[in-house]
Order: sequence, then C-alpha cells, then structure tokens
Amino acid sequence: MNFLAEIQEVLAIDVRIEQNKFYVQLEDGREIGVPYNWFWLLNQATDAERKDWRFISDRYGIHWEVIDEDISIAGIIKGHKNQEPPRP
Repeated sequence: MNFLAEIQEVLAIDVRIEQNKFYVQLEDGREIGVPYNWFWLLNQATDAERKDWRFISDRYGIHWEVIDEDISIAGIIKGHKNQEPPRP
C-alpha cells in the first residue's frame, strides 16, 4: 500500500475544540492540533459555532453546520489550508 492510500484511510475518533486550535484524535492513536487560522471560516467563527461539529463520510471528515465548513481528515494530515475567502 502506498503512503497516499494510507492517508486516505485514516479515521478520526474525536475532535476537541480549544481556544486557539482544534485537535483531531485519530484511530491509530495520533492527535493532530490544527490552528483555526488554517481555515478562514473557522477563524472567523464564534466558540459556539466551532463547537457545533459532526463527523461526515464515515469519520473521514468533519462538518461545521452553521458555518458550512467541511474538512477532510486526509487534508488535515497533508497540511491543506484554506486561509482566504474566495474572491468575488
């Protein structure tokens, strides 16, 4: 199995929301801290909006309902960011 395929198969088991970042606990025992400023919608969100998350795609992603943000676990592991809003 190649590395990319392994990343695509990593599942999250929990998300912890903190003041400056959120933490994703992975099924393999790792925990990854992600700063809110990696994702402009999360960076602008309130604490209550950040805490309103749920898993999607059988735990391969996280969805924030109120701010309509979806982030894949594979994207977090790869370091993908969405720091700026789309330009009109």
